[in-house]
Amino acid sequence: MSDVRIERLDAFRWIIPPAGGMRVPGIIYADERMMKVIEKDESPQQVANVAHLPGIVGHSLAMPDIHWGYGFPIGGVAAFDMEEGVISPGGVGYDINCGVRLMVTSLQIGEIENRIREIVIALFRNIPAGVGSESALKLSVDEEKRMLRRGAAWAIDHGYGSDGDLAATEDGGVMTGADPSCVSDRALDRGRKQLGTLGSGNHFLELEVVEEIFDRQVAAAFGLVTEGQVAVAIHTGSRGFGYQVCDDYLARMVKHSGTLGFALPDRQLACAYLASDEGKEYLAAMACAANYAWTNRQILMHLTAQTLEKTLQRSPRDIGMRLVYDVCHNIAKIEEFVIDGRKQRVCVHRKGATRALPPRHPALSAQYRAVGQPVLIPGDMGTGSYVLVGTERAVEETFGSTCHGAGRVMSRSRALKASRNRSIPAEMANRGVIVMAAGKKTLSEEMPEAYKDIEEVVDVVHQAGLSRKVARLRAVGCIKG
Repeated sequence: MSDVRIERLDAFRWIIPPAGGMRVPGIIYADERMMKVIEKDESPQQVANVAHLPGIVGHSLAMPDIHWGYGFPIGGVAAFDMEEGVISPGGVGYDINCGVRLMVTSLQIGEIENRIREIVIALFRNIPAGVGSESALKLSVDEEKRMLRRGAAWAIDHGYGSDGDLAATEDGGVMTGADPSCVSDRALDRGRKQLGTLGSGNHFLELEVVEEIFDRQVAAAFGLVTEGQVAVAIHTGSRGFGYQVCDDYLARMVKHSGTLGFALPDRQLACAYLASDEGKEYLAAMACAANYAWTNRQILMHLTAQTLEKTLQRSPRDIGMRLVYDVCHNIAKIEEFVIDGRKQRVCVHRKGATRALPPRHPALSAQYRAVGQPVLIPGDMGTGSYVLVGTERAVEETFGSTCHGAGRVMSRSRALKASRNRSIPAEMANRGVIVMAAGKKTLSEEMPEAYKDIEEVVDVVHQAGLSRKVARLRAVGCIKG
């Protein structure tokens, strides 16, 4: 249990006052019931630890899906001054640009409800998933490096989607400054084998149906037209490539941290100054991993559309699949905000947090500038997802950030014990969700009880004004690694 002092600010915000070497306060977004759970693990201490880092501005922040992570808590957000601040691989995570892509279709659930099992089986056969799963794509080293620089546009140039997909992808599906020379041969080798694969753990591809619309004007702008509409959500990231980039730079920064002239409260917060060679090189390597993840999700979307068309024996026009948005969760980005009355460029770490930009924000593409950014929040495999929209308050309070999902409340080992002698697929089928996975262990580790209640998490960010509810989607089919 964390022993940091936590005081209540209001119904949905809790402050950790500066103590010891903390340079700024910590803020946790949660309701009273959730805070009782949060206080039982070390994540509040991690919020306080992040507040020790040089150049941090505003607050060390945590979303309501907060739980213990490597260095930073998962659900953590922190921004650092470009000249005096640092960048930390632990503030991004191992799965760089893990994110969610939501597609809508022209299908209604009544058209396919008797074929959901058939569709799930087809998706499981056609989408490589599981630990160590490999792609049918065979890239040369040079081609891989071109992909790492260009991101999702590379996939589109190779026939996986259309140019319109880029406008519906965060930052157009590319992070500038990506430099493959900053990436190890080991990372490149792992990446060549896994592009176009789903992976394992909490990664999934989910068949969903629009169950409830809260804001019809915004929902219509997002393409969520009516209850009963079929959608598909993809949750995955940069696979072994991103993991290796993180691992390589953590090892390097652990050694480098001893030269920085300040003491870290936790060695997992190993970092480098943003202005240093080490900091710049990590940012360039991380950008490669971010571009890999966007490319990966773009390819998976294309494979999904092909599978639906072949299984249902319908044309692309009949399926009508289009991308609503693609958001990333684990990333550090150079962004501009008004801080203490002046515009300032900062490096925002979002680890298990989603960007949530308001209407008229210059970073939004034309199609969403009038209404704001789509925010995609997946729940556990038994509940489905929420679509929210970004707000001005998020820009003012959290560097344009909100939650990213339900957040774990149960470790994987504890979930395995709790699921012993149970059939998770049968339980999901009783809930109306057909699930398939490469192994029984994955389904046990990812059972619904292992996660917080997505309704409560979303209600906190909605009530706190960090993002607003647009629609709720219910899961009907799911594949996992």
